[in-house]
Amino acid sequence: MCPYAVPFFATVALWWSSTGLILLLDSQDRRTYRGTMFGASGLLVFALWFIAASAGETTPQSAYVAFAGGLVVWGWQLLAFYTGFLAGPNKSACAPGSSIPSRFVQALGASVYHEVAALLGAIALFGLTYDQPNRIALWTYVILWVMHASAKLNLFLGVPNLGAEMLPGHLSFLTSFMARKPMNALFPVSVTAGTVASALLFLGAARAGASGFEIAGLAMLGSLTALAVVEHWFLVVPVDGNALWRAFRRKSADGATAFRVERALSGAHDPASRAGLGFTLDDAFRADPPLVCDAGNIERLLDAIAAGRFGAVDCVHGLVRTEADWVCFELRGGRARMAAFAPRRLKTPIVIARGQEFDRARLKAAFDGCAAAA
Repeated sequence: MCPYAVPFFATVALWWSSTGLILLLDSQDRRTYRGTMFGASGLLVFALWFIAASAGETTPQSAYVAFAGGLVVWGWQLLAFYTGFLAGPNKSACAPGSSIPSRFVQALGASVYHEVAALLGAIALFGLTYDQPNRIALWTYVILWVMHASAKLNLFLGVPNLGAEMLPGHLSFLTSFMARKPMNALFPVSVTAGTVASALLFLGAARAGASGFEIAGLAMLGSLTALAVVEHWFLVVPVDGNALWRAFRRKSADGATAFRVERALSGAHDPASRAGLGFTLDDAFRADPPLVCDAGNIERLLDAIAAGRFGAVDCVHGLVRTEADWVCFELRGGRARMAAFAPRRLKTPIVIARGQEFDRARLKAAFDGCAAAA
């Protein structure tokens, strides 16, 4: 068998399954997060012990142990971020009309605790493997850290595919810091640097006289870097890369609402579909919002409707496009829900409401005024 096959397939399996496990855990009810982080922290302690124990060994087995340990340490960092335990003090969407520097500062405020924790994690692994021959865990962590930071910067600067639907609901506001563009200047640098680094690692594994430890370790690091480059390409190519992990995502109540509302809105002329919304087209109010809305404006408007400022509005359902992604929303019983959503049927912004004696003209004007700042 090719000596690089086992390291490659082991890397792919660990990369895919660990990413899926993190997505599965952070898509659960938030009440489970404390127990999740308790268990993950216990696993982190074991991983650090195994990393320290294998740091002085240079066998192929020790390379696999160190690689898995590095994945666990980075996985703990991601889980702590996506569950909200180590995110940042800013938990609000980007202020409308913010300049790029201001948007960056706000985005950093939403993740600064994670960035500091990531740095401390690297320092810890550096200390555990200092002056030791097996530093695979450290380099595994560094590759994941650097490529993750690169992906976040590319999302900030602008790419076509934001993947907002993969964020847990409590972090959906992060989409307001992202930009949708065909390309940005950093992307070619990111994929070129990643590709070169991957090639150099593979060349190191393939060089004459490489030991079994070097072949296994460098091949896994090269494979991991190549997979990170592939993930970068998912940001720009017309392929749904998130489909690789969608089966791991637990459908939230917001997600179920979004699918149901889209289905009903797209079938507005079908009596069976309209029944899902609880009203007929004859007694419904309809508005056609701007092509691009500001999510914050929509949220504030829904709060105003719930407060009765437009009269007795019983329910509102809508699908709008924001600067970051599509957003599906529902207002029922005085409670509003919003969710980032990738529409499959309807590609036109639409809002439908039902109620008794509410000011339709003023409500329509309010939705018309939700346009994103130019």
